[in-house]
Amino acid sequence: MNPPDTPVQLKRDVFGVVRRRTLQGPTGPLDCVERDTGEANRWLRWLARRLAAREARALAALRRVPQVPVLISWDGRRLQRSWLPGVPLHQSGGVDRAYFREALRLLRRVHAAGILHNDLAKEPNWLVRPDGGPALVDFQLAMRPRHRGRLFRMLARDDLRHLLKHKRTYCPECLTTRQRALLAQRSPIAGTWARTGKPLYRFVTRRLLGWADREGAGDRGGA
Repeated sequence: MNPPDTPVQLKRDVFGVVRRRTLQGPTGPLDCVERDTGEANRWLRWLARRLAAREARALAALRRVPQVPVLISWDGRRLQRSWLPGVPLHQSGGVDRAYFREALRLLRRVHAAGILHNDLAKEPNWLVRPDGGPALVDFQLAMRPRHRGRLFRMLARDDLRHLLKHKRTYCPECLTTRQRALLAQRSPIAGTWARTGKPLYRFVTRRLLGWADREGAGDRGGA
């Protein structure tokens, strides 16, 4: 007898509803996370679907990379991807040198696949798996540039800087001299974002949309 699919709501916001579901896969029950953009705010539904489409493209490109969700389906309205067990970094109670060593390897594999995450400053996007290792979720802002030129290198460097910021928070004694130097120098893109884009982003998300960066930590299966 197949287990019943009893969806559990993880988050509801202006971009839709995120649920944890159990699907019947070819080899048995499959835990997944489903983002339903059909329940997004009517004025933001177009944006919710563009973000979901970006995530679908990124996950498809990362299908051979472990420790990221596996894309199950995207039909233009609902995105389904595998559930990753673990807890968000900020709820983990602390991590060690081994976590960040493995997280760096994971990030390098993501970049090697041509994907820029672009949202690694959010601790909920870093999971601590039951075995203590890292996993990455939330690829809605991810990019896959056609060329790996200067822009790709700068954005990849910003991904790395955000990881090192978390390392500085949780394991500062483990930072190398080179990593400290990288943290001390912002890229031109990061500097411009901090001066112009970030204040506008905070105003729109916190004042107009009513959500903050750390909200949605429970949606750690990939939201």
